[in-house]
Amino acid sequence: MQNLTSKELSALEDQLNYENLLITKYRTFAEQCTDPTLKSKCSSIADKHQDHFNTLMYYLS
Repeated sequence: MQNLTSKELSALEDQLNYENLLITKYRTFAEQCTDPTLKSKCSSIADKHQDHFNTLMYYLS
């Protein structure tokens, strides 16, 4: 893998932080939902952002 510049690394770090924030928020929303459809949708969104986070981490390793 080609070396990344400090600007690129900073952008990746920001994106990882955003994805982590979204994962946390949607998992919390899912835990608080009483409507099964909404709970499922929030969990699905959290899973999607977890996949994004994992993909970014894969490229950094």
